[in-house]
Amino acid sequence: MAVDSYAADHRAQRWAARAALAAAALAVLLPLGYGGVGGVLLLVAVLAGAALTAAAVWWALTRRGPVRWAAALLAVAAPTAVVVLLATTLLWALPLSLVSWAVAVGAGRYALRSTRQHTTGMKERRTPAPRRPFIVMNPRSGDGKVAAFGLKEKAERLGARVVLLDPERHQDVVALARSAVADGADLLGVAGGDGTQALVAAVAAEHDVPFLVISAGTRNHFAMDLGLDRADPGACLDALSDGVELRVDLGFAGEHPFVNNASFGAYAAVVQDPAYRGDKIGTTWGLLPDLLTRQRGPELTARTADTTLTAPQAVLVSNNPYLTADPTGLGRRERLDSGLLGVLGVRVDSAAEAAGLLLDPEPDGLAVLTAREVTVDADSTEIEVGLDGEAALLPAPVHCRIAPAALRVRVPRDRPGVPEAPPRLDWRRLRKLAASVGRTAAPGRARAS
Repeated sequence: MAVDSYAADHRAQRWAARAALAAAALAVLLPLGYGGVGGVLLLVAVLAGAALTAAAVWWALTRRGPVRWAAALLAVAAPTAVVVLLATTLLWALPLSLVSWAVAVGAGRYALRSTRQHTTGMKERRTPAPRRPFIVMNPRSGDGKVAAFGLKEKAERLGARVVLLDPERHQDVVALARSAVADGADLLGVAGGDGTQALVAAVAAEHDVPFLVISAGTRNHFAMDLGLDRADPGACLDALSDGVELRVDLGFAGEHPFVNNASFGAYAAVVQDPAYRGDKIGTTWGLLPDLLTRQRGPELTARTADTTLTAPQAVLVSNNPYLTADPTGLGRRERLDSGLLGVLGVRVDSAAEAAGLLLDPEPDGLAVLTAREVTVDADSTEIEVGLDGEAALLPAPVHCRIAPAALRVRVPRDRPGVPEAPPRLDWRRLRKLAASVGRTAAPGRARAS
């Protein structure tokens, strides 16, 4: 029966792959067939429009004055013109082509999701509820979520000792956490941004006590990748009474911890500027021309065990790799316990190279790596770093490493969870699957001789 079930699944996969390939072919052939030679020229126009859009974005980011505004206008006008051209030229063929492409993507993902090796999620462990939890809360974080969701009151009802940070003065959260552990705290928690989370998480890892993440920050990337409820920070506190533990990795840049990423280059330089907190867009817009054209900032080099990135404008080292194969997964990590750093490096020196980032499936200007360690060096004695969005200035070189399973994170047993990432559309694999015939034996079963 198991073999019959597997054979039926394999047949469904084959037909899904065939449907994906047929729909993809139809999506391409409809516009070409409808327009004949004009359809081919239209395809060229679409590619040219995409390249022009990417080039215009590059000019808008690297120029100043009238040229910048003209480029920004072009970056909007080029794709708009392409859409209008397609809509007026192809008429009914365009919507049918888009529907066919949607079918191709859906069927292809179904086929590949069924055939890829399934990975289990981060392992949960049942542990006793904490007796003396200690939680730091930042009342200003996330536009006042601590007060809006009554987090202090709920935490205290559940037996936690809560310290509200004073917005008017600096407080050392690391010292607060260490003092709490010395006083007998058996859980450390934070309601605040990812930068504060990282600092307290490192103390929790150092003393091997559970760590509680409360999604009271602005973006809550760490909470998202833990599968927590970002819409209701109060739900995170349910872990105090009905929780499980996850073992996750922790990243370090030098001796500085990060739960999400350490960024070097353009973004790191932007967040250093004192005006950034008050005017993020204006500050970024003003600094990027000098940073991207290398008129400001050090020249970076990033080295892993077997790869060297020379003179990238930006390097992002993440605690576990970000999903990059599909646009729906950008900014998200499928798991936090792989024991690997993700490394993204970008080097673009011209409008043509910017267009290549968009049109080339494997552009030279983009490096996507994984490593256990990476060293970022510069032609200066110090390097500007963004640690989970917080500005830092570290001595060069900066050695980044990952501490596997260093952090015990306590999460609610009942939580939204991490959505499964869609598989990358591998057309070569789809072709092989579609071409396979006959009945396939179930894995682990030897064929009868």
